[in-house]
Amino acid sequence: MKPFTISLFAVLLLGVCHVSRATLASSKEKKTTYIVHMSKSEMPASFEHHTHWYDTSLKSKQTLLESQPGILSVLPELRYKLHTTRTPEFLGLDKSADSLPQSDSVSEVIIGVLDTGVWPESKSFLDSGLGPVPGAWRGGCESGTNFTAKNCNRKLIGARFFAKGYEATLGPVDESKESKSPRDDDGHGTHTASTAGGSLVADASLFGYAAGTARGMAARARVAVYKVCWVGGCFSSDILAAMDKAIDDGVNVLSMSLGGSTTNYYRDSVAIGAFAAMEKGILVSCSAGNAGPSSYSLSNVAPWITTVGAGTLDRDFPASVSLGNGKNYSGVSLYKGGAMLPGNLLPLVYAGNASNATNGNLCMMGTLIPEQVAGKIVVCDRGVNPRVQKGAVVKAAGGLGMVLSNTNANGEELVADAHLLPATAVGQKSGDEIKDYLFSDPKPTVTILFEGTKVGIQPSPVVAAFSSRGPNSITPDILKPDLIAPGVNILAGWAGSVGPTGLATDGRRVEFNIISGTSMSCPHVSGLAALLKAAHPDWSPAAIRSALMTTAYVAYKNGKKLQDVATGKYSTPFDHGAGHVDPVAALNPGLVYDLTANDYLSFLCALSYSATEISSLARRAFTCDASKKYSVTDLNYPSFAVNFGSGGADGVIKHSRTLTNVGAPGTYKVLISLQSPGVKVAVEPETLSFRQANEKKSYTVTFTGNSMPANTNSFGRIEWSNGIQTVGSSIAVSWT
Repeated sequence: MKPFTISLFAVLLLGVCHVSRATLASSKEKKTTYIVHMSKSEMPASFEHHTHWYDTSLKSKQTLLESQPGILSVLPELRYKLHTTRTPEFLGLDKSADSLPQSDSVSEVIIGVLDTGVWPESKSFLDSGLGPVPGAWRGGCESGTNFTAKNCNRKLIGARFFAKGYEATLGPVDESKESKSPRDDDGHGTHTASTAGGSLVADASLFGYAAGTARGMAARARVAVYKVCWVGGCFSSDILAAMDKAIDDGVNVLSMSLGGSTTNYYRDSVAIGAFAAMEKGILVSCSAGNAGPSSYSLSNVAPWITTVGAGTLDRDFPASVSLGNGKNYSGVSLYKGGAMLPGNLLPLVYAGNASNATNGNLCMMGTLIPEQVAGKIVVCDRGVNPRVQKGAVVKAAGGLGMVLSNTNANGEELVADAHLLPATAVGQKSGDEIKDYLFSDPKPTVTILFEGTKVGIQPSPVVAAFSSRGPNSITPDILKPDLIAPGVNILAGWAGSVGPTGLATDGRRVEFNIISGTSMSCPHVSGLAALLKAAHPDWSPAAIRSALMTTAYVAYKNGKKLQDVATGKYSTPFDHGAGHVDPVAALNPGLVYDLTANDYLSFLCALSYSATEISSLARRAFTCDASKKYSVTDLNYPSFAVNFGSGGADGVIKHSRTLTNVGAPGTYKVLISLQSPGVKVAVEPETLSFRQANEKKSYTVTFTGNSMPANTNSFGRIEWSNGIQTVGSSIAVSWT
């Protein structure tokens, strides 16, 4: 079926629909780029051909354009941001070879990555042992600055770049500073692509840290890269163009470690592109964002997107602070350079006392007084500017080292960095005690002890403080994030043109880098989804996501609940969603919650979207049935978000769900774990029996609420078990 609507950006063809960019402005006005969705079937009779209609329409001002017949929406260009060895073992992939899909089936799966491009010379993209490119592949390898079709191979089977939206807003790409091609000059895209589907690389490390064999989650899968992010950001028209092209090229999974501000789905380019991908059977995995631990901070919350938060590994890079008073404090660092600290203690100074600037404590560029920091170790507070830049500022002012202290905003979360000088990061409590010593001792001294790599750190995982949190600000009745995956201190491939800090002053070059963010957790899930697609090629994107969610764990092996590093307490479904991904369990989930495009369309009807708004999103005609009662609580989602009315009024809310058997015949019994005076939970029926594969059984969950204070939350789980497999769903109940 051809699409009902037309999406217009620049003059290029996207997949199955004509596209051109609308740059609307008079000669005296600033030009602005818009994405225009048009209904081809509503072309006025005065036009002989639709291209003439498009060109004429695009010469109008925005307000006039929106009022014309056949114009479904006019969306302004938006700028998106990137969400920036041990993992396979941590996830159990190394011990479960027999249960994993065979390499031949994995090599038929194609992971599309939208990011900053790729460094094709990275060993992570060697194609040794791979057979011919899958026959279903329809993509290409585009040439440009420092990149030719020869840079692709049987592993990196596709590479494209999209810059028309960027150039319409910021002018031509400066090819002296970045490559107008699929080549990655940033490192981020190479890191995410190799995390999802990188080949095995022995003896990988960053300066000896995290040494071992690096590999992507789906090491035999093929990778196709779509460069949409540039020095000036990632623009919505380029992102949507790339998504449509990736769909047309034949990818099976789309990995997108980027995000912007949340908005209604029909105005969200990522949601629009992801809907089209879902209709073609493509799972779209997106990062949840790095705006945690604030509530309502999530990106990419459409229910047809898999939204991934971040947790830690059981690996750390300790670098402790040893004070002149004999006390020691734990920190983390990836520093390894020629200028190591001398064995003796060095003078210690607080940046705020060595600056005339009001924000001197942050070690911003140009704020430190060299005479007051030269030959000393400087304590800098975390925040505002990049952590590694603070170290560069200290080094430029003559400091010998840095202690980076967390403030209230980051608490006890520690993220390791490959600093340009000897430096370590400490939590807020340690930082406060170090500063207390510094202020009270007339001659404070310190040194930093670097201890290499340690594994077996417990508890792990814990939810990263930076990982964005729920509730879902667009649709509170859909629980997001969906799950968490490793996203802290992740080793993966890197671009050869940029140092590990990304700073212009960093002349070091590395093959692998260790960085953190939901940008790192997203490609973990993308690669794991590729493994599930290889094992179960007939599964829909919703079935794959369901398997990943319902088998995720919310407790450690000792039975204690997952923790949140931001609070030091148990994490909640607003932090971890369904829990931490468990790929081995996901391969055989027993039951799944499946969804089709029509189910999502009914969901949009439940949101009271108009026919025009739905058409803008789905890019085809759909009208809600006026005789049918639609409810968001009928969406067959693998989790439950329940919201009682304003002020905590009493109420009854019912959710309906359908489970599909993808395992052996069996009987599943329900277990409800939610203890709260504010709500009672009942499931009907309490037993579901399945006699054959793909058999479906439905059930209803009734939540009966009592009055509770506003802004109260309660959390629990519904689990269906046959004695072997457990199909778990998180519950979040809120009184607003």
